[in-house]
Amino acid sequence: MAGKGGMDKAKGKAKEAVGKATDDHRLTAEGKMDQAKGNAKQAMAEIDESLKRRKA
Repeated sequence: MAGKGGMDKAKGKAKEAVGKATDDHRLTAEGKMDQAKGNAKQAMAEIDESLKRRKA
């Protein structure tokens, strides 16, 4: 489960950092979107895991 969304979050943090360093607002926004996407994937994986445990 740790891998679900982790890559998106890491990629997003890198993009956001580069965007801030270069004053590129578009890249900063893309980074924040990637992080949000990673958080959403992680949340969905946790919900899925919880549902699987309830069925068992």
